[in-house]
Amino acid sequence: MKEVNQFKIEDDDDIVNLMSSLKSTGFNAKRLAIACEIYKQMIRDKDCVKFFGLAGALVPAGMQKIIHDFIEEGYIDILVTTGASLTHDIAETLGFHHLQGNLNVTEMSDSELHNQDLNRIYDVFLPNNVYEGIEGFVSKLEIPDPNMPVSSFLKFLGDTLPKNDNSILKICAEKNIPIFCPAFTDSGLALQLGFHHQNLNFNHFIDMLKMVDLAWDAKKAGVCIVGGGVPKNFIMQSLQFCPNSASYAIQITMDRPEQGGLSGATLTEAVSWGKVNEKAKYSTVIADATIALPLILWYLKKATK
Repeated sequence: MKEVNQFKIEDDDDIVNLMSSLKSTGFNAKRLAIACEIYKQMIRDKDCVKFFGLAGALVPAGMQKIIHDFIEEGYIDILVTTGASLTHDIAETLGFHHLQGNLNVTEMSDSELHNQDLNRIYDVFLPNNVYEGIEGFVSKLEIPDPNMPVSSFLKFLGDTLPKNDNSILKICAEKNIPIFCPAFTDSGLALQLGFHHQNLNFNHFIDMLKMVDLAWDAKKAGVCIVGGGVPKNFIMQSLQFCPNSASYAIQITMDRPEQGGLSGATLTEAVSWGKVNEKAKYSTVIADATIALPLILWYLKKATK
């Protein structure tokens, strides 16, 4: 066994030095450093297709540009996310904004916030007029095919949105990165689409089969799962039915495995399903993604140049 590194931070250290030091420590500091190294290996492995699952309120917390830059830098080949993430992305892209709240959430009156037309996401607020702005945009869309798969609609949506240097939908459309949203109807965006375009019947099965094809054709698969949920399962179930399980796997979650829920399920559990290879390089980081994800991006931008 190696000794735990009682590291220090030097005046000229950068993020790469920090992660190198953390790799010799313990607990989630070590797991974060290993996750950084695994992601770097995924990027450098030209045969690796990088699947990225995104769940949780990352955009409301200020992580829109972080996700955007993962895509812009080429660190994501396929994005699977929630309708809520896309709804909040559109809000920011159209010029509306989430608002910071008080650190002490127990001092907030949710009844008073409701009276002020403010919706609370922990310590972030979203004014009702943001949804009104999204609705104004959605109601004017000229959707070319009411039966297209959701991924095709999201490409159309990204092309239609105004130019924005932060937008996840926009950068994916520009770089032709597919976005899958298997639970799309579970979102404010889908509700407004349904209200204003009642002939829509987006085809989810085409997306399901397309995702399996992408996983099947990948010489190697690498996965980064942020938050778990439906995006995690959509990626993992595709790998389960393919000849190649994931060679690289990273998970950032705050959930626990004991209750049997997928968001807390370990990556080693996924080995039993054939979703992650038994020889895979993997790391599960038990951490808030709003802390871990910017650090990983910072490391990758420095370490892969």
